[in-house]
Formats: sequence, structure tokens, C-alpha cells
Amino acid sequence: MTARPALEIAVTSPAGARAARENGADRVELCSALELGGLTPSAALVEAVAAQGLPVQVLVRCRPGDFVHDAQEIALMAAEVRSVIASGAAGVVIGALTADGALDTVAVARLAEAARGAGRPVDVTLHRAVDQSADPVATAALLAPLGLTRVLTSGGAPAAADGLETIAAMVAAAPGVQVMAGGGVRLADIPALLSAGVASVHLSAKTRAPRRPGGTWVPLGAGGASAEQDTHFVTDPEVVAGARRALESAG
Repeated sequence: MTARPALEIAVTSPAGARAARENGADRVELCSALELGGLTPSAALVEAVAAQGLPVQVLVRCRPGDFVHDAQEIALMAAEVRSVIASGAAGVVIGALTADGALDTVAVARLAEAARGAGRPVDVTLHRAVDQSADPVATAALLAPLGLTRVLTSGGAPAAADGLETIAAMVAAAPGVQVMAGGGVRLADIPALLSAGVASVHLSAKTRAPRRPGGTWVPLGAGGASAEQDTHFVTDPEVVAGARRALESAG
């Protein structure tokens, strides 16, 4: 019997995790700075989101930018892995590449080992560094021997719906690893993604938070964002519920 496809929602807050839980998500991926592609959240945030009741997969990424990390950054992320698991994470989302676009197996093994040191079962997911790798299919095939649970991928495309052929090839190349489709996923894409053989679908289900009235808006940082852009993302419960319905219908 085929397992029911899972729905994972990317969140940045306890409120987002609550919206995900109440509208049919199976688990959440937690990060901070979603607008930067996600960074490691604080221990306090992990604890608060874990308290909402869904399994929490925590992104461990010490900085924005590429996924080529030096020894000091890998050591920092190994410490972050241990910290977020101690704070209640059910799993961690990690990754690193070499300068030529191969999976940095030494770094990934070190991060996975830090997760296994928790003394309890912990999921370990390769994040979308796989989509910037030179060969996502070959990269996926390396994951089971490293002890990874799943891989989050768009099939190397800007959006998962454009990477279906590669996603299907990754499923075939890594039978011991759950392939999770993510990256620009729209509700209408879900049936095709399931047909490619994915075990789960990942959405940010995000919308910009309304800017609160009052006070004077002054741009902060180097981006020069407008008042409308200088905000944060929140989880849209209607998108989560729509994704659950789409999974149930297609599955």
C-alpha cells in the first residue's frame, strides 16, 4: 500500500505553524529570513514552533548566498544542528556543495552525524542546494549512504513544475530517500508532481503581511525596499487548505 503523500509547509513563526496544523499540513519546515531563502532560526523560535504540535524540520543555514561553506561555517552549522534538535526539532534540513558543484559529502556527513548524535530518531533532509548542484540526479543517489532521509528539490528548475523529468529521475535514482517537490509550487501543479513519484510536496504558502498603519516608514538595510516591500511573510491558511485538498484529490 502506497503511503499517503505528505504536505510540508515552510513557516517562520508559531502562528504559521498553527495555521499549517489547522489546515491539514503533516509537518512544517521552520526557518527565519524566508525572504533570503531561509536561515537558521533561534532556539527559542524552534521551541515555540515545536509547541504547536506538528513535527518541525529546521533549516540549518548560517548565511544567505551560495552553498559552498568553509570549515568554520560547517563547524557552526554542526553546532546549530545540535542546538535546534535539543530545542525540539524532529529533523534538520542541511546541505553543502563543493566549488565545482558536487555534493560536499564530507560536510554533509559531518552535519548528518551531528544530527544522529541526538540519541533519538531525527530526519535529515538535503535542502535545495541539490538544485544548484552540477547533477541533481547523481547527487540524490549519494544521499542514502550518508544517512539522509529526504531531499527537497525543484528538479534543478526555477519551479518544480518545470523540473518534472529530473524529479522523476531522482526518485528512480534514490529509492531509499524520500523525494519532496518544492520551489514555486502552485496548487495546480500538485497532480503532476505526484505523478512524478514524489513522497511529499513542500510549499511556503506565504503572503506578505499587511503593513501596520501609523508611524514613519524609513528604509532599513541596503536593499532600498519600498514601504510595501519592506515587510515579512506570513502563512496563508487558505493556501495550506487548498494544498491539502489537492493532495487528497490527486492521491
